[in-house]
Amino acid sequence: MSLQLGWINDQDKIEISEDFIGVLDKLLQLAAEAEGITEGEVTLTFVDDEEIHQLNREYRNIDRPTDVLSFSMQEETDEELEIIYEVENENEQIPFEGMLGDIIISAERAKLQSEEYGHSLERELAFLFVHGFLHLIGYDHQDEASEAVMTEKQEAALLQVGLTR
Repeated sequence: MSLQLGWINDQDKIEISEDFIGVLDKLLQLAAEAEGITEGEVTLTFVDDEEIHQLNREYRNIDRPTDVLSFSMQEETDEELEIIYEVENENEQIPFEGMLGDIIISAERAKLQSEEYGHSLERELAFLFVHGFLHLIGYDHQDEASEAVMTEKQEAALLQVGLTR
C-alpha cells in the first residue's frame, strides 16, 4: 500500500480541477515523506460555509464557520497523538497506516481568505490541506512553539510545490 488521497467536492461555489487535486496529492506525498509516513489514506472533502459551520458546531461546539477541520482516525483516546519529531533508525516505521482521517475544507472560506491575504486560491487551499494533514498526524498549535513547528512544516511543503505567498 502507499499513501492515497481520496476527495469529494461537496460544494458548487468554487471549481476544483483534477489538475489541482494532483498538486494536493503531491503535497500530501511530500508532507508525509517529511514525517516518515509511507502508507495510509486521507479523504479530503470540499464544502461550503454552511456545511462547515454545522460540522464545527456539532463536533467542536463552536457556532461559526471555520476554514478547515481534521478528523483523525488514528487516535485511540481523547488525547492527541504523540508527535514523533525524528526517527533514530531510518528503517523504523512510524505507526501510521490505514485510514489516517478526513480533512474538510470550506472552499468558500478559503476563497475569502485568499483575497484577504493577497495570494491565490490554490495557495490557500493547499495551505489548509497541509495544515489539516499535520493535525491528522498529531500536530497542533496551542502555543507559540507548537505553532512555529507547524508553520515551518507547512511552508516547507508548500515551497516544494511552488505555492508560496
